[in-house]
Amino acid sequence: MSEAATIDSGTDELLVELSEGVATITLNRPERKNALSEAMMSSLGPIISDLERDPNVGAVVLTGSGTIFSAGGDLKEFKAKGGEGGGAATVDHAAIELQQRQQKEIIGGLRRMTKPVIASLPGAAAGAGLGIALAADLRIGTPRSIMATAFMGVGLSGDFGTSWQLQHLIGRSRAAEMMLLPEKVDAETCLRLGLLNWIVEPEELQSRTTEIAYRLAHGPRLALNYAKQNLNTAESMGLDEAMDREVTLHKLCGITPDHREAVSAFLERRPAVFASTSPDLGIVPRLD
Repeated sequence: MSEAATIDSGTDELLVELSEGVATITLNRPERKNALSEAMMSSLGPIISDLERDPNVGAVVLTGSGTIFSAGGDLKEFKAKGGEGGGAATVDHAAIELQQRQQKEIIGGLRRMTKPVIASLPGAAAGAGLGIALAADLRIGTPRSIMATAFMGVGLSGDFGTSWQLQHLIGRSRAAEMMLLPEKVDAETCLRLGLLNWIVEPEELQSRTTEIAYRLAHGPRLALNYAKQNLNTAESMGLDEAMDREVTLHKLCGITPDHREAVSAFLERRPAVFASTSPDLGIVPRLD
């Protein structure tokens, strides 16, 4: 691997690096269990948007510094300002609108991103941190990678799309169990439920994550983009409509150099070498 290039995130609490097509975003508050600060909330959405537009980025990795992914909201900050509501007797509608926008930029940005997103979880993902992890396409963890909604434990109902994402991933009954009972779900159970795709030993997490991310970053980018669109739109479509959309995108992939290269490589029994960016077909439908 070549030396990683640093991308300025605007805050030391978010580290962003790019190496050989893989962008890595690191939540960097290990002394606070990578809890989300206001600076992180403000910067993360724009970073995701920038990486989406960057043609040098083929895959994105989300991870956390130290031995935890993210504990979610910063309870010490909540305490200092008088709680989530800032100690006020009425709801601050401007604060609601700000957080709604930020969460759409972060969670919506990750789910709609045309590039594969991997959450690499060195440890726990809780509360808002769980919501961010669930927005990734793939999740890899260690035996320490527990998951917890945690909201009920602090008297909150939940945000960061956690209830929606859990329900789509594991069904309403199991989602209700996780949302209403703030219990920790161990890594093996997460694997069985499909909340984790892989469990590796802690010392193997970085290398295994890099291996998967590199493979995706150097794959057929337009096909990966369209496969993600198929998965996203299938959530709200009937079978016939979903199949019609699949055929359109499938045929668009079929006229690309990447498709021809993949076929040739298969027949010649050699690794395929794909274009570094998606070809300009004049029409690239995507999910908005």
